[in-house]
Amino acid sequence: MLIPKIGIDLGTTTVLVHVPKRGVIINEPSVVAVSAIDKKILAVGKEAKDMLGRTPDTIVAHRPLKDGVIADYRMTEAMLKYFINKALGGGRFFRPEVMVAVPGGINSTERRAVIDATIRAGARAAYIIKEPIVAAIGADIPIGSASGHMIIDIGGGTMEAAVISLGGIVSSASVRIGGNKLDGAIQEHVRRKYGLAVGERTAEDIKIQIGSALYMKDKLAMDVKGRDMTTGLPRVVKVTSDDVTDAIQHQLNGLTTAVKEVLNGTPPELCADVMEKGMILSGGTSQLRHLADLFNQATGVPAYVADDPWLCVVKGTGIALENLNSYKRSILATR
Repeated sequence: MLIPKIGIDLGTTTVLVHVPKRGVIINEPSVVAVSAIDKKILAVGKEAKDMLGRTPDTIVAHRPLKDGVIADYRMTEAMLKYFINKALGGGRFFRPEVMVAVPGGINSTERRAVIDATIRAGARAAYIIKEPIVAAIGADIPIGSASGHMIIDIGGGTMEAAVISLGGIVSSASVRIGGNKLDGAIQEHVRRKYGLAVGERTAEDIKIQIGSALYMKDKLAMDVKGRDMTTGLPRVVKVTSDDVTDAIQHQLNGLTTAVKEVLNGTPPELCADVMEKGMILSGGTSQLRHLADLFNQATGVPAYVADDPWLCVVKGTGIALENLNSYKRSILATR
C-alpha cells in the first residue's frame, strides 16, 4: 500500500507544498476569501489574494495565519483541505501523511491546533517539525554532525534563529517579526512622511523593489501611487531606498537582538564552529538587500543567504518525510 506523503510550509503569507519525487508543486498565498453574508468560502490562495484590498463589502479576504500561528481555525482547515486536495489531484485512494513546518516558538496549544486542522483537512497522520530544523535540512546543512550550524529563517510572520548540533536545537530564539511587519512599517512611514495612504500589496512591492537593510551609496527610487491623506484624491510620490531603511529600523533591531541572544546562549565550542562556517539565512524575507551584511556587522559572524531561500523549509519537509526514521528526534508530535 503506497501512502502519499505531503510536506507543507504553512507560512503567514505563503503556503508551499512539496511532494517527494515531484518537488515543490504548489506556491500560493495563504489567503482565504469569504462571503460576509453566509460565511461561505469563495476562493483560496492566489485567486483570494487578488481580491485583497479590491473586494466589495460582501466579500472579505482573510489571512488565517498570524505571526506564524493559526489565528482562524476554520479558515486554516479549509485552506489545508484545498492545498492537500490540489497536491493529490482528483483520483486519490489513500489519505496522505502530512508534515507541517511550524515556528520554533509556538506553544503546545498552537501545536495541537495545527495537528487537529491537518487531520480534519484529510490527513491520515500529521507530523509537526520545527522550522529551523527543516530550513537547515533544506539548505543542505548536515544537521546530524557533531558540529555547530546556525540557521536564520525569516518568513512573513516570524524569524527563527537557531544553532543546531547532532540533529537537535542547542540555542534558539523565535520573534514574531517578518515580512508583514516590515510592510506595515513601510505603510506607516509613507503615510507619515508623504501623507500618502498605500495598501499592503503596494508596501510589499516597495520592499521588494527598493528595500534595503542598510543605507546604500547608490540609492534606489520608485514612483508610488496611493491616496492623498488630505484631499482623498489619487497621488504619486517618489520613494527611495533610504525611506525603506528608515521605516524598518525598529524591526531590524528586533531581528539582530534575537540573533545575538542565540549566540549568547551557545556553548563556546559550537560558537567557534558558527564563526568558522557562518550563519545561513533562509526564508523569503532573507532576500531583503544587505540583510546578511547587517547581521555580519551586528555580530561579527559571516552571514550568507541560502540558495533558493524561500524553498528551504518546504524542501526540508520533503526530505524529512522521505527519511522519517532519521529525523525522529526532530519531529515534535504525531497523530
